[in-house]
Amino acid sequence: MRRVGSLFDAIAEPANLRLAFCRAARGKRHRPEVIRFAATLDERLADMRIRLLSGTFPVGRFHQFEIHDPKRRIITAPVFPERVLHHAIVTVCEPHVERWLIADTFACRPGKGREAAVLRAAGFSRRFPWLVHLDVRQCFDSIPHDLLRARLARRFKDQRLLDLFAAIIARFRGEMGRGLPIGSLTSQHFANLYLGALDRFAKEGLRAAGYIRYMDDLVLWGEDQEGVIARAERCRMFLQAELGLDFKPARPRAAAHGLDFLGCRIYPTHTTLSRRSRGRYRRRVRLLTRAFQLGLLDGRSLQARLEAAAAFARAANARSWRFRTAVLQSLPVSDP
Repeated sequence: MRRVGSLFDAIAEPANLRLAFCRAARGKRHRPEVIRFAATLDERLADMRIRLLSGTFPVGRFHQFEIHDPKRRIITAPVFPERVLHHAIVTVCEPHVERWLIADTFACRPGKGREAAVLRAAGFSRRFPWLVHLDVRQCFDSIPHDLLRARLARRFKDQRLLDLFAAIIARFRGEMGRGLPIGSLTSQHFANLYLGALDRFAKEGLRAAGYIRYMDDLVLWGEDQEGVIARAERCRMFLQAELGLDFKPARPRAAAHGLDFLGCRIYPTHTTLSRRSRGRYRRRVRLLTRAFQLGLLDGRSLQARLEAAAAFARAANARSWRFRTAVLQSLPVSDP
């Protein structure tokens, strides 16, 4: 793929910055920082454009918080003006990254997503008897800055844009030279592009017919155990040598025994919720029910959040109706 240029001015265009504000503010209009930004929107966007074009827009301002979903993660969320910048960058650059990514990578892509990935994985599990499920070890924390910048330079040739990328990357653990902040929109797309090199190695170099990646979570399928092991080892060698990363230990398994992937348990014949997802759904319903009983949620809010939890549980044709019904029936809701 040829490198693309002349994108920086498009990022700083007033119409693109206004669109970026709308996308960054979606679902967050009630937050004080968004209200303050919107109160003087034209002036804010004009100032952002001037600073971008002059190379003086500040990046690297963020706040951190911890979540457990289900494992502990530190979320590093940029301040709102920088979120607007990240949306402006992604709006312009994403189509050029899209054309380079393979069809069987599903995270952070229009028209893809978790449900499409699970359905594709179910199709591969019907076709191939063996698989190995691989997970990049501490992917976001471990991506080397120098190698990431080099990969970005293979796709983009506008030096002002590359300098902006470099500034965003360096503001997080720049002294360590590794890592991208979880919670930043550009981090998701940087990581997706970076691991796209592994996708192409697997599909074009190894001719892997059965292969899926969802961010740092990937699966290889094959006709026999030895072939799956060999391809996984070749992928590990590429990941270490070319991208400075590694996989967690993994063993091949028969597809008939099931694959835990993206919250589902995938068999050649059907898909169910994974044990972890069942536990999360049960806890979520109990917490929402308790909040309703304490008067912290009204009936409409309770219904909306229960529907959102159910949407995750029934996605990708997962068999979960009896389980969800049993959970709801075990937790009768009374008026607060």
